[in-house]
Amino acid sequence: MTADAVNHHADHPGFAGVTGLLVGLIMSLAGGAVARLAADLTSVSKADRVVDVGCGPGTAVREAGRRGARVVGVDPAPVMLRLARALTPNRGAITWVEGTAEDLPARDASATVVWSLATVHHWRDVTAGLSEIKRVLCPGGRFLTIERQAQPGATGLASHGWTPQQAESFAAQCLTAGFADARVENHTPGRRALVIVKAVRP
Repeated sequence: MTADAVNHHADHPGFAGVTGLLVGLIMSLAGGAVARLAADLTSVSKADRVVDVGCGPGTAVREAGRRGARVVGVDPAPVMLRLARALTPNRGAITWVEGTAEDLPARDASATVVWSLATVHHWRDVTAGLSEIKRVLCPGGRFLTIERQAQPGATGLASHGWTPQQAESFAAQCLTAGFADARVENHTPGRRALVIVKAVRP
């Protein structure tokens, strides 16, 4: 996988065991601002059905649930889903399901919002992932991705995210996949600069 690909960390082995649990706990402590931003940018309300692709420990799922939405948290790592369930004692209209962007466990046109937060750079197949998200979204449904802004040439942990060029590339791929109004935005809800792609299923 080349460094300029939007899924340039597709070879990541995933999270498991004690290491996965520790990473998940760190993510749960650090993800509140991004979760609130995602819910704000998609105007999530009790009228929505949200699918969180790569939900990790479920911080953004719980935020959408607090706003009244019905939510499905999808993650390929069982350790993340176990942690998400443990951190969500009052589940309400929240469901946790093992799955990937390329094979979403959701019915056609069943979601009004799909988001993927800091995970697209790990997808195995971007074309397949976008096709699945388009299938799951109802007409007029909102699609949102958020990635940490990375600098060109960054390595190690600092490379986990997108450069501005990678964000523009992903927006173009959204248009090719049949989404409308795909555009790039930049936000800094905390100390980290974030790059965002928003799109709509026609």
